[in-house]
Amino acid sequence: MPQIRVAACQINTVVGDLAGNVWRTLEALVEAEGAGADLAVLPELTITGYPPEDLLGRPAFVADNLAAFAEVVAGTGECAAVVGYVDIGPDGRLLNAAAVCRRGKVLGRYVKRMLPNYGVFDEQRWFVPGSGPATVYEVAGVSVGVTICEDMWFPAGPMAEQAAAGARLLVNANASPYSRGRRDERLEVLAGRVAETGCAIVYVNQVGGQDELVFDGASVVVGPDGDLLASAGQFVEEVLVCDVEVADDPGMTGVARVPVSSAGRTTGGAQLRPVAPVLDPVAEVYEALVLGTRDYLGKNGFTDAVIGLSGGIDSSLVAAVAVDAVGAERVHGVAMPSRYSSGGSVSDAVALAAALGIDLATAPIEQAHRALADTLAPLLGGEPTGLTDENLQSRIRGVLLMALSNANGWIVLTTGNKSEMATGYSTLYGDSAGGFAVIKDVAKTLVYELCRHRNARAGTELIPEAVLVKPPSAELRPDQRDDESLPPYEVLDPVMAGYVEGDRSADDLVAEGFDPVAVARVVGLVDRAEYKRRQMPPGVRISGKAFGKDRRMPITNHYRSVARSASPVDGTPSVV
Repeated sequence: MPQIRVAACQINTVVGDLAGNVWRTLEALVEAEGAGADLAVLPELTITGYPPEDLLGRPAFVADNLAAFAEVVAGTGECAAVVGYVDIGPDGRLLNAAAVCRRGKVLGRYVKRMLPNYGVFDEQRWFVPGSGPATVYEVAGVSVGVTICEDMWFPAGPMAEQAAAGARLLVNANASPYSRGRRDERLEVLAGRVAETGCAIVYVNQVGGQDELVFDGASVVVGPDGDLLASAGQFVEEVLVCDVEVADDPGMTGVARVPVSSAGRTTGGAQLRPVAPVLDPVAEVYEALVLGTRDYLGKNGFTDAVIGLSGGIDSSLVAAVAVDAVGAERVHGVAMPSRYSSGGSVSDAVALAAALGIDLATAPIEQAHRALADTLAPLLGGEPTGLTDENLQSRIRGVLLMALSNANGWIVLTTGNKSEMATGYSTLYGDSAGGFAVIKDVAKTLVYELCRHRNARAGTELIPEAVLVKPPSAELRPDQRDDESLPPYEVLDPVMAGYVEGDRSADDLVAEGFDPVAVARVVGLVDRAEYKRRQMPPGVRISGKAFGKDRRMPITNHYRSVARSASPVDGTPSVV
């Protein structure tokens, strides 16, 4: 059977860093060349990074992208390369393109046909789809078809057309963001395309954090029989080199065939088919949070982070992720106890800081709380009470953290989780104030799983057991508990997931067996908190639908999903 050596170049591009992306691409090509690869495949939009969004509205950016692409082409050698870039069509419209290059020349170009326009994707805003007959490239004597990301997801689509034109190896360049379970979805789709085409497939994905998105890499090579031949690691850069045997070329005539190289660069020897271990579902979420945090800070010029440590589970998890992302010496904790803070909160924060090896400062807020209460009293006609007084404390803490950010150049990592974001159980300009929301897309019940995972990996209590077992509380009034303001998290989280991530109605959720009162309460809280979520910092996306790019609800919105089987329940007012 014909054989070709392929290098899947799983690199971490940076949106807009054209010179840096050229360097990363050429470094990967040097590695592929040194490994004797016949064909190297880079991720989607290698040159610009993904997604370039409205940078594409700047003609200078598009022109600079073409100049950077020319640098990569000039740097290609014996190993052919598939490189993604933005091209310009005859009508002046932009194209999401991938070129086949070798020995300093562009030998062909493929334009993405299936342009996603859902969830975090809005490619139809900028690109027009490709068209025309399928082209087959002869690389090392193997007929190769080139596609880009979404093209793979459609039966009877571009891959099927290329197979019908005689391709025996299909390569797919991707910028596919991570979400839970996404790797299994991709493998299922790949199995469908292999069964449909009878072709081996090389799936190459980028890796790294880009604002809210995290790209997990996890590139794979699947044989024509559907077997997994090789796989790259998750959340790491890697040039995966694999020898792929393909079915015999039918030698079809009458189709567009572009000669690239005639013979393989390696002969004999053991086949290269490395398979990376796969992370378990909780471990992969944790690694996504670490990579997303590391790249957000690093790519935006932040060296250090500061976190308000309350002794609670959310801030403990954020601190652990931050340490794994940038190192303990670059993470700074601040305990800000109030008159309502328990002694255990302070001691738990101290224990956490010691276990993680981070510095911890203590700044009691009683004096500031008293001063602001006295200032407000004449305006309110008396001492601030209730939510006004509770939120006053949270906002004092936000002011202190932002002052440290200003003074030291540190980024403030907020500690709110998805359950709180969904229900509005947070304080604007208080605990929501900061630069990056690490666990913004992590439900409270998953927070516990992640903390236990990190402790198990460490083989010790990095996050103290006392933190894991005590009832969650904002500690803004005497003996406060979260479950006084919200349904228990084991009830709240699945309802929230069904409503927010599954787009199910209140009636749907009740029909699925959820308590009608709990559904009405959670749905009401989620709907009313939209204006607050719009003001939250970006955070790592780990679900199929996160707040932000994925879910774009109008703030002014009178539609309410109320189960017909239950009277509307207003729920507990969100903490403004």
